[in-house]
Amino acid sequence: MISVNELLSELLYDEKNPVLFNSGFFFYYFALFMMCYLLASRSKTARVWVYTVFSLYFFYKACGYYVGLVILSAIVDFNLSRWIYHSSDKKVKKSLLIFSILLNIGLLFYFKYTNFFIGIINDVTAGHIHPLSLILPIGISFYTFENLSYTIDVYRGEIKPVNNFMDYLFFLSFFPKLMMGPIVRAADFIPQISMPYRLTSEDIGKGMYLIMGGLFKKIIISDFIYQNFVQYIFDDPSKHTGLECLIGVYGYALVIYCDFSGYSDMALGIARWTGFKIPPNFDSPYQSSSITEFWRRWHISLSSWLRDYLYIPLGGNRKGKVRQYINLALTMLIGGFWHGASWNFIFWGAMHGSALAVDKVRIDWLKKRKTVITGWKATLFKIIGVLITFHFVCFCWVFFKAATFHDAWSLLHQVAYDFQPEIAMELYQGYTAVFWVMVLGFVLHFLPSRVEFSLEKFLGRVPVVGSVAIMVVFIWLLVQVKSTQPMIPIYFQF
Repeated sequence: MISVNELLSELLYDEKNPVLFNSGFFFYYFALFMMCYLLASRSKTARVWVYTVFSLYFFYKACGYYVGLVILSAIVDFNLSRWIYHSSDKKVKKSLLIFSILLNIGLLFYFKYTNFFIGIINDVTAGHIHPLSLILPIGISFYTFENLSYTIDVYRGEIKPVNNFMDYLFFLSFFPKLMMGPIVRAADFIPQISMPYRLTSEDIGKGMYLIMGGLFKKIIISDFIYQNFVQYIFDDPSKHTGLECLIGVYGYALVIYCDFSGYSDMALGIARWTGFKIPPNFDSPYQSSSITEFWRRWHISLSSWLRDYLYIPLGGNRKGKVRQYINLALTMLIGGFWHGASWNFIFWGAMHGSALAVDKVRIDWLKKRKTVITGWKATLFKIIGVLITFHFVCFCWVFFKAATFHDAWSLLHQVAYDFQPEIAMELYQGYTAVFWVMVLGFVLHFLPSRVEFSLEKFLGRVPVVGSVAIMVVFIWLLVQVKSTQPMIPIYFQF
């Protein structure tokens, strides 16, 4: 029988075991949450309090007392947005907005980039400034951008600020998306708070599909491929042949997609079961035939945020072609830096920004020539475009994943100069299960969307008892195949 001390240790924050959607603790937490939420479902105020308290506790279990930062930022931006809205002086409005931006960016900068710039100063001046003992609060990049979009939208007059502080704290702390996104905008979310809670068969089917699909992507595909193959390649690429390194890069492309989109899908599914619709964050990005299309399908909430709050304010395409290309490159450079305080991320962002600018030149050239490709040629060009885009994205993933530039170039060197295709059969025999899971992952990724819709409709028609049985069986199967130690999601570090 479990003792009081053991129970308390489970309920308190454990730095070594943060709460995850795919952890055993979360299933008990979510079951208790849903019971309380359903009991409070008839009252808007009760729903908000239950959801907010559970969300703050969830965040506490993930990062300890840094939960205070969410509450503090909610207090600050709730009040600043109201002052901005009620002020009639444009200069005061602008000053308050700048103050909000500086506070939010300053908080993010302090925790995420201080030691990075201390390192640069030490390198340039041969100084000996000691790095600070800072731990990056989980989710700070996501809720910082949500705060910024809220105050900016209020300043622009696109939304009215909320009158109830608990509504804003609920929006900011909403646990399904708090730690890894999607980056949800207040204009999309807050109006749903006052809507009556009704759960339809469509909500049940869609939510179940998203939760099960997300768990499958995360545990069966991402964790398995990473722990049994990809991590060995990237730990020291020089010890592996070029063929192993190339397959490792393909594997990582699946790992990061299934890891991040799996968590996003679970967030959308949980939200759907509790009466909230969050915009999708991924749309089969590796089916893209151009880098422009890729960024319309990958991490949609971030790319649209960068477009609306950075690219367009910089001038977008309104100040000439050259300025447009510079704005594209600069936006993606900053987007890369958002991911982490590392030259690798900056370089990754710069490559994508440059590719977007080049792709824009291509699109403009085709428009001027009024070139229209149809029939089998269009299909062929589509396939070629998908292959080129996928391999460019994979090339960039090397720098995104590698710990240093040296490791990235070491991997690329192995692919270029030590490929050794003759070991293919030996490699297959050693990693048969991994390669078949990779094949499964890519096949599922390229399935037509109508297959997904059909499965959602089927799950929506299953009675409640059947739905519970399906979830229980599915979770039991996951327990049989998942690793002993859950893998920390990749985007936790951002």
